[in-house]
Amino acid sequence: MILITAPPFPTPCSHLVLLRHLHLPPPPPLRHESTIHRSKISRFRRRVSAVSSSSSSSLLPQPPRPDKASELRALWKRFWKVAAPYWFSEDKDQARLRLAAVFALTLATTGISVGFNFLGRDFYNALSNKDQEQFTKQLLYYLCGFAGGIPFFVLRDYAKETLSLRWRSWMTKHYLQRYLKDQTFYKIQSQSMIDNPDQRIVDDLSSFTSTALSFSLTLFSATIDLISFSNILFTIYPPLFLLLLVYSLGGTAISVFIGKGLVNLNFMQEKKEADFRYNLVRVRENAESIAFYGGEQNEMQLLLERFRSAFDNLTELLIASRNLEFFTDGYRYLIQILPAALVAPMFFSGKIEFGVINQSVSAFNHILGDFSLVVYQFQAISAFSAVIDRLGEFDDLLDNNITSHTMDEIELTYQSAERSSLPVDSNGSSVQSRPQNQKLLEIEELTLQTPTNRTTLLHNLTAYIYDKDHLLIMGPSGSGKTSLLRAMAGLWRSGKGRITFYLNPQTLENSVKTSPGDVLFLPQRPYMVLGTLRQQLLYPAWTTTTMDGGSERDDGMDELKKPTTDDLMRTLKNVRLGHIVDRFGGLDSFHEWSSVLSLGEQQRLAFARLLLCQPKLALLDESTSALDEANEAHLYQQIQSAGITYISIGHRQTLTKFHNKILHISTADPKSIERNWRITEDVNAREDSLLNQ
Repeated sequence: MILITAPPFPTPCSHLVLLRHLHLPPPPPLRHESTIHRSKISRFRRRVSAVSSSSSSSLLPQPPRPDKASELRALWKRFWKVAAPYWFSEDKDQARLRLAAVFALTLATTGISVGFNFLGRDFYNALSNKDQEQFTKQLLYYLCGFAGGIPFFVLRDYAKETLSLRWRSWMTKHYLQRYLKDQTFYKIQSQSMIDNPDQRIVDDLSSFTSTALSFSLTLFSATIDLISFSNILFTIYPPLFLLLLVYSLGGTAISVFIGKGLVNLNFMQEKKEADFRYNLVRVRENAESIAFYGGEQNEMQLLLERFRSAFDNLTELLIASRNLEFFTDGYRYLIQILPAALVAPMFFSGKIEFGVINQSVSAFNHILGDFSLVVYQFQAISAFSAVIDRLGEFDDLLDNNITSHTMDEIELTYQSAERSSLPVDSNGSSVQSRPQNQKLLEIEELTLQTPTNRTTLLHNLTAYIYDKDHLLIMGPSGSGKTSLLRAMAGLWRSGKGRITFYLNPQTLENSVKTSPGDVLFLPQRPYMVLGTLRQQLLYPAWTTTTMDGGSERDDGMDELKKPTTDDLMRTLKNVRLGHIVDRFGGLDSFHEWSSVLSLGEQQRLAFARLLLCQPKLALLDESTSALDEANEAHLYQQIQSAGITYISIGHRQTLTKFHNKILHISTADPKSIERNWRITEDVNAREDSLLNQ
């Protein structure tokens, strides 16, 4: 009879309360597999590196390792640093109100559970006394309790999930703004500062918000639950309460000892599966190259090696989980009969009624679950601590703004075009007669170095670019041509000297360093956005999104009128791409453009963007390398006719006729401080350029 003593009604503590009321052994808790396998544990990475380094220097004195208390304090600081901003943000009023509602509903569900504990006692007292009238009354109370209580449990869960979603939405925007600010995303990728920032923004933020709320409510509910049911159990039989306390504390310590290896194994499993997924993505992205090489067998071998590594680690993980479950299942089932066995003598002696046995068993199971949170949720807690570490590490990196800690750094400044000085010769010699054109770019005593090993690529470059000055940068591969453009774009700061852009006053007033209306960079392989052909053409000056019912957004390009459909069609014809509109079904068709367009077509599409943006200065990094000479000449004539000043990198001699200045860069001698560059001026090219304009 004890096995059916109470109504199966859920409690706020966990999904096991249905069985708590029935006094059945609860099933093993959910493993939270999606959370665990999304987690990579940065603390473990630091420990692994410490162990590997100590193996080669075991005789050296080692710094003291932090104790558990210090680790917990550090973990709490990181948790608070990640979690707190939302609750003090512009959405704080709604957030706090919703959180208060969730806690109020949780408190209500705990009260409902306590009420059912007493209903269960009276229900079985009536059954034991064979009092049909009282039995019918208690049964009616049960049914009314079910009808009135279920909405509280449903609304609690709904309120918790909606608050979690709202919190995640704010945090996603918060992290994305910082991640994309000041080219932070590029610095993280180029310098390999942390692994998988995309996974931290998508998976870890989702896991953090949902798990943080769940754990907070679980702790709150367990505390209220513990206070309520401890009073009931202690009143019935104090020794049973003390025995439960000792049993739960001992079980917690043993489960932590047995399961401590799961943290490392879960981290390694996530890392190995991520490697396997990454290899599969590489096969997809490089499908044509692999097919040309006929490298299917090599790829198969590499993929199977990655999978075998993940398989072997998962086997160890399953063995460790099995060993932990041997203890947790025994811990869970061994104690089930104990409360009834200890209280039964009091029933036989007539000191208590039969319903009190049911009440004590129910209270016992509630308290056992509250005291055993670590035992039941050990894997979930370990995974959550890993998420906190990963987000904390990411947050610290974003807060530090990834600034360089070197003494020498290239100074990149932006000034109003109205302050540009009188023209001087690029080599610093006497001033030659030239039209009084506006200065666009000034490079002074620039020494450029690589960010990682500080290898010098360029010594003391000085150059001045005016309107209609078309500069061609030439030199052997690896001499630093593209690196110079990176420095102009602010991507590389290693070295010394100054680079000054003279921009529109409106750009400076809007606190924008550069905009597509001032400077536009065209890489050798153009970036194809995920979207329509129209979006390809409007990028990056204008952003059109179709995710919100086709709404359009202007990204600070008020001075540029947004091109019409006729403008887009005319520009495509000007770069000899008019045929792709019919070929792909119109400007608003979706395709994987980096796959369906050849590299030459992508480069012509990039020139179409250039003609639509009409920047004052364009930086072209071998932007016509995939084109034939006829198309190359046509595109340069188009941008010359549009009045765009450009700086090109290239190897073809045919490019010289489209430029009136040539910067020759040679490979720098690491033992010399002599300049490894020279600038020549092609007078014929200048005259041709002026005639064309």
